[in-house]
Amino acid sequence: MLFKSPDQFHDAPRHAVTVFGMAGVGKTRLAALLRQSQWFHYSVDYRIGTRHMGEFIVDNFKAEAMKVPFLRDLLRTDSIKIASNITFANLDPLSTYLGRPGDPKKGGLDLEEYRRRQDQHRAAEIAALEEVPRFVARAHDLYGYDNFIADTGGSLIEVCDPDNPDDPVIRTLSESTVLIYIRGTADAAEELIRRFAQNPKPMYYQPPFLTKKWAEYKKLNKITDDAKVDPDAFGAWGFEALLHDRLPRYQKLADRFGYTIEAADLQTVRDGEEFVDLVTTAIKARMR
Repeated sequence: MLFKSPDQFHDAPRHAVTVFGMAGVGKTRLAALLRQSQWFHYSVDYRIGTRHMGEFIVDNFKAEAMKVPFLRDLLRTDSIKIASNITFANLDPLSTYLGRPGDPKKGGLDLEEYRRRQDQHRAAEIAALEEVPRFVARAHDLYGYDNFIADTGGSLIEVCDPDNPDDPVIRTLSESTVLIYIRGTADAAEELIRRFAQNPKPMYYQPPFLTKKWAEYKKLNKITDDAKVDPDAFGAWGFEALLHDRLPRYQKLADRFGYTIEAADLQTVRDGEEFVDLVTTAIKARMR
């Protein structure tokens, strides 16, 4: 959804955007702000963690509970209920389920089990993204929202190919929404890495990249046994490697199919009107 003039977007009676960028760059903060201006917020990660992976997450909770005799007996008799309390702002149930590979004594997963859960996440993310057009219509027809924001996870770029104009995910999103890349600075990237180490978010690696970085991490740290890898240390190291790998691909997606907004400029946005003005400015910049 590209425009022939900035006014074409600015003056439209309805707006639908998909924001993408690295985890922690401000997508969810923006969506929460726009909700106050009567925008419908579609969180891809929330949809993944509820509709598409909710059963996997809850079954994992139950598997842990079954290790406790007291809880096992209650579960077997349906005397207690275990549920995920995932929210737009709290994705811990999804993060916990995806986990990190490494030492089981430190909460790490066997590498093959980690790969299996990664595959589940890939399928779930594609399904959630392909539902965006239906939710754009649903937001308007059912709830009366004229404006819509799809808040994507950082791994959007891992499930689409910006070199392929017929990529099904890109085609679905670009035909129903405006693709907006929220771009951070180099300093912001360092801050994202620091924040990720303190508060990890769901991470998805393409299988070849995971294989490469897993081997590289073990070699750098002189580790030969997968079960000796510190899962938290690998998670933080892998996030940094993934961030630098994704940045040029985010930009390519924006250059070919959408627009770019600086994360610093986004910090000044106070409501829906100011966001529309900021997107309009991005459209002008691309046209120049």
